[in-house]
Amino acid sequence: MNILFVGDIVGRAGRRAVRVFLNDLIEKYEVDFVIANGENAAGGFGITKKVAEELYGYGINFFTMGNHTWDNKDIFKFIDQDPNLIRPLNFPRNNPGRGWQTLEINSKKVTVVNLIGQVYMQGNDSPYHKFMELHPKIKDSDLILVDFHAEATGEKMAFARAVDGMVTAVIGTHTHVQTNDAQVFPEGTAYITDAGLTGAVDSILGMKPDKMVEKMKNSLPVRYEVGTGEVKIEACLLKTDAETNAVKQIMEIKKNNL
Repeated sequence: MNILFVGDIVGRAGRRAVRVFLNDLIEKYEVDFVIANGENAAGGFGITKKVAEELYGYGINFFTMGNHTWDNKDIFKFIDQDPNLIRPLNFPRNNPGRGWQTLEINSKKVTVVNLIGQVYMQGNDSPYHKFMELHPKIKDSDLILVDFHAEATGEKMAFARAVDGMVTAVIGTHTHVQTNDAQVFPEGTAYITDAGLTGAVDSILGMKPDKMVEKMKNSLPVRYEVGTGEVKIEACLLKTDAETNAVKQIMEIKKNNL
């Protein structure tokens, strides 16, 4: 099976990148399933039902989220009804939505899990312990894919090593900078620290650079604006064996018109 994980989609520019580039990637790599982190898809902060439907129309099959999950209140209207949208599992128990989902794809049972880190993040439960509580329920899945949404690279790596052999892949999101460390760990789990950014090329993490620079210079709050102009899509491709479900390859992907 070929699975494409699209790095954090940021605003209108990110959605345009998906519209322009995704279909070609699906055809080129014979992709069976497309997952994307959508926590910045609506104006850079959160996601709405309209935006989710737009991106589903471009070929995204499934969304994970992160620390901006609740930034756009429209999500409260549909997160419990959308089976293809999950938020971090280790959010407080009283939060709406779910932290994992199992789907059948090409006769395979595929489970997607969303976790959020604790380092430099708001207070969340331990992603490791929450996952270990969940694992007995999902361990019979053919494939288990984890979006680990975190700031600290070491935290992402430590989690992935801790669950090496228990999951198919751990894919890092949140920092919006694609890393070139795609690898398969000794017990067979595929890993990348960050899948990257889908959005404006001339930007800082998808936002207009001048606003970010202004904040640095003045040490005062600014209103961020989503970047414009040329766009790019960054992702990673995961290939698994049709018979054994073992990881055959994980590779970084980046595409733009420059």
